[in-house]
Amino acid sequence: MPRKGRNYSRIKEGPFGSCEMCGREKHLTEHHLIPRAVHRKKFFLKKYSREEMIHRRISICRACHKGIHRLIPDEKELARCFNTLELLLADERIKRHVEWVSKQR
Repeated sequence: MPRKGRNYSRIKEGPFGSCEMCGREKHLTEHHLIPRAVHRKKFFLKKYSREEMIHRRISICRACHKGIHRLIPDEKELARCFNTLELLLADERIKRHVEWVSKQR
């Protein structure tokens, strides 16, 4: 039975490779370390160039990507406090999620 609301048939499979967070070989998605929703905010325009905001990304599996946005839903918090892979992996909630995901198929 198809899910209501979101059109899941539009989601394309990304390139296949190793997730930068959990290391599993999966189809990958791009996670913007500085979310696009904050690219026009004055704070971020002063701190980062447009090029840096656009190109600061990591390739991760869908499970890791969903976990980041479920655990840290605030886009501004993600941009301010978790704008590198190292900062993401240093967070205890994310670390536990990545450990769990790495044990999945």
